[in-house]
Amino acid sequence: MRVHMKKHPTEEIVTVTLRVPRSKVLLLRQYAESIKAGDEKNFSIAETFPEYMGKEQEVALRAYRNREGLTQKRLAEMTGIPQHHISEMENGKRSIGKERAKRLAEALNCDYRRLL
Repeated sequence: MRVHMKKHPTEEIVTVTLRVPRSKVLLLRQYAESIKAGDEKNFSIAETFPEYMGKEQEVALRAYRNREGLTQKRLAEMTGIPQHHISEMENGKRSIGKERAKRLAEALNCDYRRLL
């Protein structure tokens, strides 16, 4: 009589592609190796990308837009916010504001507070 044995789940391996400044490649490789080795070393965002500190809103807006596969033009059409305003928000030249954050968040499927 055959007995059904429970299989242990295997972790799926995925490929991740990142676009980062050349100066950060070594740091990211070290981090990837530490993950592979099972080390508990963590790198903070500030350590890895200090040039983005204080620009969390801009980075979040661009990241959510890219995640959704939207161009600035398409996001502008969806929200009624002019495309050049979206560009200025992503580049830190224009504040987002609560009402715009809510419109953007609806189009980007995220919590509006992440954009404030």
